[in-house]
Amino acid sequence: MFELDVRSRKPIYEQLIDKVKEMILHGILHPDEQLPSVRTLSSQLTVNPNTIQKAYRELEREGYIYSLQGKGSFVAPMQQGQNEAIKAEVRDGLLRLMAEAVYLGFTATEISELYRQAESVRERGIAHD
Repeated sequence: MFELDVRSRKPIYEQLIDKVKEMILHGILHPDEQLPSVRTLSSQLTVNPNTIQKAYRELEREGYIYSLQGKGSFVAPMQQGQNEAIKAEVRDGLLRLMAEAVYLGFTATEISELYRQAESVRERGIAHD
């Protein structure tokens, strides 16, 4: 389910955060779906449980997951206000990346094609239900 690159310069907990977000955004993980327990995921990935717990805490802080005492961690349904805050953050990041892309010579057509590819990835993720 989760694959991490142990040779990456990016910390393992950040890789895990990114992977969970990606799976949520691509429709692989659904609202209220239970995530593997810290102990189970730690064993599967051969990673310290504290690393998994740190990633889960950050995902919860950002509103991607929620925890129930004694039950585990679950994918959080997106709420409108929460969604708007995340959209604003993503919008700012996209604007920076697009400004860099324009500076590097990307055309409007190339950027539009990237958008279509992103839509296609999202649709394929949902289709895997």
